[in-house]
Amino acid sequence: MAPYLKPVELQLRQRLSRPGDPLDHVCFIESGLASMSIESRDGVLQEIRIIGQEGLIGHSALLGSQQWAYVTVVQIEGVGLEVPVKALVDSLDLPDIRAFFHHYVHVCDVELAETALAAAKYTMRQRLARWLLMCEDRIDSDYLPLTHDSLARSLGVRRAGITDQLHVLEGEHVIRSTRRMVRILDRSMLVHIAGGCYGAPKEAYERLLGDHHEPANGTLLPGVAEPALVRAAPVYRSMTA
Repeated sequence: MAPYLKPVELQLRQRLSRPGDPLDHVCFIESGLASMSIESRDGVLQEIRIIGQEGLIGHSALLGSQQWAYVTVVQIEGVGLEVPVKALVDSLDLPDIRAFFHHYVHVCDVELAETALAAAKYTMRQRLARWLLMCEDRIDSDYLPLTHDSLARSLGVRRAGITDQLHVLEGEHVIRSTRRMVRILDRSMLVHIAGGCYGAPKEAYERLLGDHHEPANGTLLPGVAEPALVRAAPVYRSMTA
């Protein structure tokens, strides 16, 4: 697989996929953050997942999809590794890799379900706390280069509401917010605020993809103990080199 991996730059606001376009490659994120959104027939967008160094853009290719179903846009610039879908699918003939990616698809489903739950049953304050935690998990930094506008779009709420909630969190010494940066000061308090709408996908990721699984052939799948989320792209490169 290594010969097929192509380094790519992920530029801020770059659109990486559009519904209906051919799904001929996927991209493992090495750094940065991408936002995956569903688009209605009348052009309304709503974010449903964020993807960082723990995952890949185009996971539906693992299920045999040949077209993009979502809009994917770079939210924090970084770098990635593109690989042709054919090379990815061919690698699934290896049982260990197939099991790894089946587990990853399951984690994606858990995240989608938790996002729906958060949108339906939890407050803006709780959803904002959840989103900041998920962002920190995916970029491995408590400095989050985000604007109030981008946060409002991600959560599907008014910018003024996000600004108010950030000011409250700042007053509680949970974060520090500037025009283009949010710094997390007290992660444990954010977890407390998010309550039951944060953590299920992270726990599933660590349980299924983290430290670690021993396949039938006795070869230990490589992984990263820190940060808590296993970096899928390095793991994938190690397994397919």
